[in-house]
Amino acid sequence: MSMRSLVAATAIVATVSAGALAGSPAKAPKLGTPMSAEDIASWNLTIFPDGRGLPKGKGNAAQGRAIYDKVCANCHGAEGRGGTAEELVSAPQSPTDEAASKAIGPYWPFATTLFDFIRRSMPPSAPGTLPADDLYAVTAYLLAANKVIAETDEMTETTLPNVKMPNRDGFDWIDVKK
Repeated sequence: MSMRSLVAATAIVATVSAGALAGSPAKAPKLGTPMSAEDIASWNLTIFPDGRGLPKGKGNAAQGRAIYDKVCANCHGAEGRGGTAEELVSAPQSPTDEAASKAIGPYWPFATTLFDFIRRSMPPSAPGTLPADDLYAVTAYLLAANKVIAETDEMTETTLPNVKMPNRDGFDWIDVKK
């Protein structure tokens, strides 16, 4: 942009701004309604690998399959493969393979992270709307589809943190308790 063009653009913006402000006093933006401390605390959805922060609930793979087919398969494909979104199910493989999969089974280090991600961001059209039992069920279905847990295993706030993911030791972790 030439100096002459920059000066002209600045003059236009200044003229428009001055005209807009001349008709009314400046007001603070109205960004929403004030929140109480309880409302703010309800937004703390942090879930740790050890399960701290998980809500009460339960679900199994059979229940999760029905929810997945209804809510998730449209994007992620039948059985967690072949959709327009990320592949969720993959055969076991090393994350160092040439074309390593980032599907849940071979890549994700913690089952609690899967639950957390689904809760915060799925379905894309209404994130955060699935009840805890549905979240545990979908998580159980995806873990079973990746052959991490048995089809009959029930996931709860107690059992989910105990799931040992195949790639748990494939990451270097910082010990936050030190």
